[in-house]
Amino acid sequence: MHMLNLGILAHVDAGKTSLTERLLHSVGVIDEIGRVDDGNTQTDTLALERRRGITIKSAVVSFAIDDVTVNLIDTPGHPDFIAEVERVLGVLDGAVLVVSAVEGVQAQTRVLMRTLQRLRIPTLVFVNKIDRPGADHEGVLRAISERLTPSAVPMGMPTGLGTRAACCTPGLGPAALDVLADHDDDLLAAYVEGGVSDARLRAALAVGTRQSLVHPVYFGSAVTGAGVAELIAGIKELLPAADGDRDGPLSGTVFKVERGPAGEKIAYARIFSGTLRTRDRIPFGDAREDGRITAISVFDHGTDVRRDTVPAGRIAKLWGLADVRIGDALGEPHKAYGHFFAPPTLETVVVPGPGTDGGTLHLALTRLAEQDPLIGLRHDEVRRETSVSLYGEVQKEVIQATLADEFGLDVTFRETTPLCVERPAGSGTAVELIKKDANPFLATVGLRVDPAPPGTGVDFRLEVELGSMPYAFFKAVEDTVRDTLGQGLQGWQVTDCTVTMTHCGYWPRQSHSHQGFDKSMSSTGADFRGLTPLVLIDALKRAGTRVYEPMHRFRVEAPADTLGALLPVLAALRAVPQTTETRGDTCVLEGVVPADRVHELEQRLPGLTRGEGELESGFDHYAPVTRGELPRRARTDNNPLNRKEYLLNVTRRVGG
Repeated sequence: MHMLNLGILAHVDAGKTSLTERLLHSVGVIDEIGRVDDGNTQTDTLALERRRGITIKSAVVSFAIDDVTVNLIDTPGHPDFIAEVERVLGVLDGAVLVVSAVEGVQAQTRVLMRTLQRLRIPTLVFVNKIDRPGADHEGVLRAISERLTPSAVPMGMPTGLGTRAACCTPGLGPAALDVLADHDDDLLAAYVEGGVSDARLRAALAVGTRQSLVHPVYFGSAVTGAGVAELIAGIKELLPAADGDRDGPLSGTVFKVERGPAGEKIAYARIFSGTLRTRDRIPFGDAREDGRITAISVFDHGTDVRRDTVPAGRIAKLWGLADVRIGDALGEPHKAYGHFFAPPTLETVVVPGPGTDGGTLHLALTRLAEQDPLIGLRHDEVRRETSVSLYGEVQKEVIQATLADEFGLDVTFRETTPLCVERPAGSGTAVELIKKDANPFLATVGLRVDPAPPGTGVDFRLEVELGSMPYAFFKAVEDTVRDTLGQGLQGWQVTDCTVTMTHCGYWPRQSHSHQGFDKSMSSTGADFRGLTPLVLIDALKRAGTRVYEPMHRFRVEAPADTLGALLPVLAALRAVPQTTETRGDTCVLEGVVPADRVHELEQRLPGLTRGEGELESGFDHYAPVTRGELPRRARTDNNPLNRKEYLLNVTRRVGG
């Protein structure tokens, strides 16, 4: 039996979860179709999902199409939960992108399609809601071709649009040959020489779809079931089966982590190669530490069932990996787990409400961060505050409701602020020698900080001999450098720089006769971890840093006669239009806007454009802060900017 790991993706409210319910009903997994509005769907299990009618966490459910077993993954559509979508993409064999026949192609639809194409994930498009008033077959198909993919292949002709009797007559029209011939020279030659049979055309369609060159477009309704049988047939015939050598070395990727009833971690993983068995000990994560698998569940006919093994190609739930994190490789890494979407660019402080204990809140937030690695936590011990990073304002409501529902904690939030970064303005060098210049540590560390091109992150290098002192001391310096760069001169993360170790030195292990180890005369890793922040910050001071704020690219499509009202508001939000294009009665503006102003733009756009404006935005780059007071971020470390305070905190001795 073949396996297929299939993702359902779409803009919010396009009908993904409803389509999932209809698919499960059509293949016999469920007897009654749940409704999002009624809060009784198979895949939306969180209380907040049921209340709001949106998907927040990805869910896996399995069903069979003849000899093909499909693991279907329903993913969130709201852009605030894009991290949840990101984790799923790395385990998919194919995808169904849902588009509403009424609302048409939305901004988030375009973001998802671009990513699917970049990753070459074979994708079918399902145009949903053809039974709804306002359904527009030709307009949506034209938008798909213009805004999503020029290689769209209609798989039938819908009739009765906007009525409960709406349906789609299956068949490949003349447009199919035009699209397929662009990618298949043999097909074009066969057509010129005498025509192409329907079987030949469908074979070329299957090849082109599996290579992500063409995208079949189905029309239907998840509510009435119209067109769903044709979509199911397309899933079986056109999308590729999961591959993988069951007898090869074990290789898998964790894409979701949740907590069980007893607080135990449960990892959702796709196995790409080999076979994983209960009681196996496997290396996982960056540290490659071994973990023992205590239990395995695989997905089968709408539920998960216990198994002793899970072979390549399947998705499983795994117990026993206490320290597992999302994105961890199991066994041999299959491929580098990368972020396909930008990281969060906003931050807010979580404020405990009356009766909410700060320690309990911190533990609960840590649990939430385990399930979403792109939601970063930052705890300030001095102010006893915890900050969380965000994609958007809706995440605040989700975090607030989750803390209330699952942990019984009442919280509010402070104003959302942008997550800035710092970059070195120049080069700077600093060095401290053992027992010289009031250095209280038994270590010599010299560091040089140099700027690096944007997007390169942090690179650590050596200008000293690797054998000049124990490797553990070099590792202590590098790890501490990376930790210290989390808070620069203004408190923001320092990135895009090269840190080079220029000096090193230590005192070898000393002991007295008939006595043990003498710490006062011997260097330890703690000496290097203690000294490195002072040296690094000193080098950063000499180099200087600039603060950069996150900027989003934006695209606004609105009636041309609303441009006069729109431009002053964009200027007030510090948005910079870069291109303006008029298409008939419609105007398209593209430019950049500060990340923390996007939410206000979203709120004001409908009123400025009579409800007809459409906004598409996403992180683009970091730009220097050039106006107003330089944004600062409160420090949460031992403050190496203040030598006296730092030494008091770290060594309990005042130096310098």
